[in-house]
Amino acid sequence: MTSAWTWYVVALTALNLLGCLWLLRGNIKRSPGDPKPDETGHVWDEDITEYNKPLPKWWINLFYITLVFAVAYLVWYGVGTMKGYGHWSSRSEWATDKAAEDARLDDTLKLYAGKPIDQLAKDPAAVSIGRAIFNNNCAACHGSTGHGAIGFPDLTDDIWHWGGTPNRILETIQEGRHAVMPAWATTLTAQGGPTAVDDTIAYVLSLSMPDQPKDAVARGEKLFAGICSACHGPQGKGNQVMGAPDLTDSYWLYGSSKASLHKTLSEGRQGVMPAWKPVLGDTRTRLVGAYVWTLSPHKDAPPAGAVVAE
Repeated sequence: MTSAWTWYVVALTALNLLGCLWLLRGNIKRSPGDPKPDETGHVWDEDITEYNKPLPKWWINLFYITLVFAVAYLVWYGVGTMKGYGHWSSRSEWATDKAAEDARLDDTLKLYAGKPIDQLAKDPAAVSIGRAIFNNNCAACHGSTGHGAIGFPDLTDDIWHWGGTPNRILETIQEGRHAVMPAWATTLTAQGGPTAVDDTIAYVLSLSMPDQPKDAVARGEKLFAGICSACHGPQGKGNQVMGAPDLTDSYWLYGSSKASLHKTLSEGRQGVMPAWKPVLGDTRTRLVGAYVWTLSPHKDAPPAGAVVAE
């Protein structure tokens, strides 16, 4: 809050207190000519009379005490950026409460400190805590069930672009990932003519869906070998060290439609997984990894031809 807003609040508060005081004093005094407390002249049904009696003194004094309390409260706690004599602030109160909760949480989490995620995955209590942390931090992108969305990986299958071993999963969660797919349309067109992008798409699709035009596939294979194989491998099996996906399976992070693939080749892709260790710390990221580990099956061996990271 700026000093201008602070003075605005101070002035508004002072006016309200003075207004309450004025209203109170103005209503406890009797003006000249007012009828006596038992002589208002308002009578109904012959024996029901309205009187004009003042409030009891103890009641009036309670109002005065309330006003004094309000002033003392402001002096002690302060207003806006003006510190009170009690040196209280909502930030310090929050910090104190947070420190107490963090200490309590540390007592719970110290049981799981430093353990591998596949070992933690065997502990139902650890998995339950990991699920709660996942829902609070990861579900916004990967979904509450971990099934992902367009541009956000599905965590329930056995496909891992950056490696699916416990160490690689933990590294992904803690350090984050930044996948870069350059825009290749201009380069492809320069080498293969106006149909180069469509030809490359035809070849890539043929790796998992063989029913593609043979002529386009043949032309696209040459373009792929000259440009795309550096990251995705000569057989399109991918490279987990670079995060380059396997193009021979049925999983497509951004969709398998020709429109989506055209966009990928024309504009490129920038997939970013934030680093969560600075936010959650080592133990909580391990618990998230344990929960993620339980979501998917695990292959006995990587596909032949893939570059596997460990």
